[in-house]
Amino acid sequence: MAPVYMAFLRFMGEESEAENFGYSLEVGGGGRKVVWQGMPRSIRDSHRKVRDSYDGLIIHRKMALFFSGGSGQELKLRVTGRIWKEQCQGSGARCFMANPPFSYPGC
Repeated sequence: MAPVYMAFLRFMGEESEAENFGYSLEVGGGGRKVVWQGMPRSIRDSHRKVRDSYDGLIIHRKMALFFSGGSGQELKLRVTGRIWKEQCQGSGARCFMANPPFSYPGC
């Protein structure tokens, strides 16, 4: 398997509670971006299990170097994201209550 970088969110609590939350992660550079949106994984799931299921933001090495700019030798990525709690109204419509974005400066 070619080198990849992966980011995902783990939920500390019961798996049934994790279904009440959503998150998005974004990485980009050079006027382009990749966005992943999903439901947090259980803290009990290993990173290998998440990786093997492709359930997260996956960036191949060449794309990561492209997003990093420069000479293509230095990896410098910023991952940003949002976490929200999904709330259902009586009509069954979904509402999203977004928290302030977070940022992880990465490598």
